[in-house]
Amino acid sequence: MQRVLLSGLALVSASSVFASRFLYGDYPVVALSYGVFEGFTSGNVSSFLGIPYADPPVGDLRFRPARPPKPWIGVRNATAYGAACLQQGTIGSSQAGQLPFALPPFTYPIANVTPIINESEDCLFVNVLTPASAQQDHGLPVLMWFFGGGYETGDSSSYPGAPIVERSLVLNEPVVFVSVNYRLNALGFLASAEVQEAGATNLGLRDQQLAMEWVHEHISAFGGDPDKVIIWGESAGSESTGYHLLMHNGSTRGLFRGAVMESGSPHAISNVSDGQVYYDELVQSTNCTGAADTLECLRHAPLEALWAAVNATPSITSYQSNNLAWQPRIDGNIIPYNPSRMIEDGVIAKVPIIAGDCEDEGTIFALTSLNVTTDDEFRQYIQVNYLFNLSDSDIDEVAQAYPADPSLGSPFGTGSMYNITPQYKRMAAFIGDVIFQAPRRFLLKHASKTQNAWAFRFKRNDDPYTGVYHTADIPEFFTDIDYIGTDALIYFAHYLNPNAPSNVASNVSYLSNITWPLWNSSMDAPPLLTFVDPVPSVNITEDTYRLNQTDLLTQLFLQVS
Repeated sequence: MQRVLLSGLALVSASSVFASRFLYGDYPVVALSYGVFEGFTSGNVSSFLGIPYADPPVGDLRFRPARPPKPWIGVRNATAYGAACLQQGTIGSSQAGQLPFALPPFTYPIANVTPIINESEDCLFVNVLTPASAQQDHGLPVLMWFFGGGYETGDSSSYPGAPIVERSLVLNEPVVFVSVNYRLNALGFLASAEVQEAGATNLGLRDQQLAMEWVHEHISAFGGDPDKVIIWGESAGSESTGYHLLMHNGSTRGLFRGAVMESGSPHAISNVSDGQVYYDELVQSTNCTGAADTLECLRHAPLEALWAAVNATPSITSYQSNNLAWQPRIDGNIIPYNPSRMIEDGVIAKVPIIAGDCEDEGTIFALTSLNVTTDDEFRQYIQVNYLFNLSDSDIDEVAQAYPADPSLGSPFGTGSMYNITPQYKRMAAFIGDVIFQAPRRFLLKHASKTQNAWAFRFKRNDDPYTGVYHTADIPEFFTDIDYIGTDALIYFAHYLNPNAPSNVASNVSYLSNITWPLWNSSMDAPPLLTFVDPVPSVNITEDTYRLNQTDLLTQLFLQVS
């Protein structure tokens, strides 16, 4: 929506307006170098929602790196979230209807959030929430959020940042909250020889980088400091955060000074060539097979045909689960080579980090393969979907490390209970370690040699069959459960340290009751800030559980070229 605004002096072409912020009546207005936006204020927070940070990636710009938006005249309404990027349809387990309990959500919203109803290819928007009193010269730290959803679904509107900004004001440590949309599924992660030749790989990650550049250029107009940005994400957003640590040969390019990763660390991934089969399926389904330039044909294919083809590919809730059709790939550019090897080589941004996982990360993903019921089927499944191209002897070693004994499986600490099938808890333990725990531990082991690193473990039980499942920790950082996670984020944004300052009273922040040590303060027993029941309660535990198993998986990761 666009309208013309006059307030004393006429606001002319955005290109002639210096970045500034002011009030028009009761509404906050910000003038950027390319456009003017009117937001709204509620309580102590001013919100500017749905600001485009790129030209719409449609038509000829589909399957290309995004570019900054063109300027315009007038004022755009920034009081509602922009459209979500197109969401891939999910496919549940074929046996889900037989389960004796309700599944946790496979989407990633928090409480009291409106479901995603507005989707579009034109979706590259950024949202800024800032203290209503913030002025351009205040230089506030910035928390920049990347949502999760398996690189297939998700939207920034599902994670309102106002409670975080309000909490920062209570602590007298004000922050600016930024969230961003990025392209998903095939539109964001198409991979093939054709895509690589066109320089259009990993577009979703490139979108995030462009949004980070937008923040660096414009956040001062909202009261933020472009030199005090913390990037932060969960699940796919967390992995993305980790990949940003590796890009540009480990250089931040001045775009961020710290990173927080919830349930996702950079890990061994496949090459662009492994996405060729899905590219070819899209080409065939859109009648582009005979085109001289199949990628150019896909750019102009009818959206209905393209989207039907995308939804016919496997999703994260299909049988192959985390063996994703659409995901970041090694392309020799954005991701030069095996991320695990890059971490080992020290090719990582030297900034403070926080990384943590939920106790039972693998349970909801194991629900998609309940027809795996024998030892042979387990071995075949992990070899085909997780441990590609490894020898049978390697698979045997993994199978021995993760026995079928349900008392050793996930949900952990539940004995032989809740083993839906003979292989369910075994599968859940393996998936949780191979995708989450092992990569996190490996990242911390190497990064903590060169930079400060803290880690957490979320153990607050939520469901008997799925335990402390993937995403169970999100409310801890976004809502007012006990403010422990939220306060840690705010303090980290200000001081690059998640601990409460020494002068904070216990009735102000529960974090003042505990010291969160650096992960490498004890290499034999690295400490984890562990969230436990009842709320509010945390303690320090040791990051040594299943160490032999995760070390084995890490050794196998490093074999991936």
